[in-house]
Amino acid sequence: MIALPFALDEYRTRLRAIREEMARRDLDLLIVSDVANQHYITGYDGWSFYTPQIVVVPLVEEEPVWLGRAMDAAGGLLTAWMKPENVVGFPEDYVQRPDKHPMDWIAEWLVRKGWARGNIGIELEAYYYSPKAHARLTAGMPNATFQDADLLVNWVRSVKSDAEVEYLRKASRVAEAAVKAAYEAIAPGVRECDAIAKIQAAQVGGSPDFAGDITALPPTILGGENASAPHVMWSDRRFGKNETVALELAGAVRRYTAGLARTMQLGTMPAKVRDTSKAVLEGMEAVLAAVKPGVTAEDVEASWRSVIQGYGLEKKSRIGYSVGVAYPPDWGEHTISLRPGDTTVLKPGNVVHSILGMWMDGWGIEVSETILVTAGGNETLTNFPREVYVK
Repeated sequence: MIALPFALDEYRTRLRAIREEMARRDLDLLIVSDVANQHYITGYDGWSFYTPQIVVVPLVEEEPVWLGRAMDAAGGLLTAWMKPENVVGFPEDYVQRPDKHPMDWIAEWLVRKGWARGNIGIELEAYYYSPKAHARLTAGMPNATFQDADLLVNWVRSVKSDAEVEYLRKASRVAEAAVKAAYEAIAPGVRECDAIAKIQAAQVGGSPDFAGDITALPPTILGGENASAPHVMWSDRRFGKNETVALELAGAVRRYTAGLARTMQLGTMPAKVRDTSKAVLEGMEAVLAAVKPGVTAEDVEASWRSVIQGYGLEKKSRIGYSVGVAYPPDWGEHTISLRPGDTTVLKPGNVVHSILGMWMDGWGIEVSETILVTAGGNETLTNFPREVYVK
């Protein structure tokens, strides 16, 4: 068996918190379709989520059950903490066939188990849970009443244990190495794809003491006009002279992700870049001064907005979000958002990636930190010079 990321007591503590919320919502069973949540509950880790898989959490049983492709149940026996009988695979002849669906088999299994009745919560916003999968599962369980339990587990996840924070510290070291690799690789005439290769090598290589994972979002390097749009992918385009390059990178260790965005300038820094970077850096200081227990997410955003308004700038998108364990295609937890209207009160153990991106007409700047809320305020888990790096 592959070593679990956490002690069994940690998984049991998570289950207790999830079941407390299930009981509050009067749920007899929780069907977990979000891959990151499946990992959080069971430890199961494999690139198998392109076929249907779920984790089932009964209100009164001791262990959850992983259900997925039979081929991948072997991975469950290697990575999940439950007894072997609680790692269950559906037959291979249910995979990608037009005449039957894996959820037909899973529904039948739940009926045989006696769990296909009562109030059942299910995550309806998970990336890899398709409308067809939901239709086939619910059709096979006519005696159950289904409720949307989206984000039930995510909110439990939003408060990190000390052990989780240690993985985020390691991920932060990987993120710093990735930015350093970007600074070394990017230069006029270098292809974007070649710089990405160096960045990914740093991300996966980790350190002599631990391995890096692939990140839930791919590396983003935005040079020239591409820097005006935050999520454009790389190509074989070559970096130009006097170009401003925005970097949105990350490190991941045991699936825990720390984000780190920085900006570099090739050649002479234009006055508009210098002035905007001054506003963004001052704004980050305001964010870090604001983050502490008892403060709301919208209060943190307001501290940033008050700074950039003084510079005549505006940012309409949110400036941060909760992070932790993550699988592609997103490293956000979909809970806390640093934006107007989010009245979530920050607690010790919350971890947010605050990203202050300003995407202007034909150029852009990004600076971010991964921030742990502590009992006395906050700690920046990522620790790398924030100023625009001039090369």
